[in-house]
Amino acid sequence: ITRLSEQELSAFRLRIGMVFQGAALFDSLTVGENVAFALHEHTSYPEHKIRAIVREKLEMMGLAGIENKMPDELSGGMKKRVAIARAIALEPEIMLYDEPTAGLDPITADLINNLILKLQQTMHSTAIAVTHDMSSAFKIADRIYLLKHGRFIAQGTPDEIRANLDKEVQDFITGQAPEE
Repeated sequence: ITRLSEQELSAFRLRIGMVFQGAALFDSLTVGENVAFALHEHTSYPEHKIRAIVREKLEMMGLAGIENKMPDELSGGMKKRVAIARAIALEPEIMLYDEPTAGLDPITADLINNLILKLQQTMHSTAIAVTHDMSSAFKIADRIYLLKHGRFIAQGTPDEIRANLDKEVQDFITGQAPEE
């Protein structure tokens, strides 16, 4: 993509959805306005179609009827789901998730993992997640790449990573600090 013109790069970016670690919702906009943001910016859809897409994406996230709420009225898990709804509004081919389960309780984290899997199946999109949450990585990944100090220490399917006997890999999986 480094050789694309500015116009080509802008078009390419529309094929990518991004979910930020902290959700990155616009505090001054309602939930509905947050989800509709890219639709207003990058389409010429009439308002009734935008509202229908917003409703559909929020329903997919289990958040029907919250279009008029403000972000500060939502729990962390709800904010994350609104952020996902916003990211999928333009039906991207590629989804990028930055720490999708960070700061969430285990049940809400698993709900987010299930939504990621559901979106991969229903939207037929490629998903890339950066995470320190190994249970999440094992659940949502087809392939896992473990990084340490900027270099790959392991790569493979979840089963291959689990079976990797390298101490560094096992320490990372179990969250064990190396002994001094």
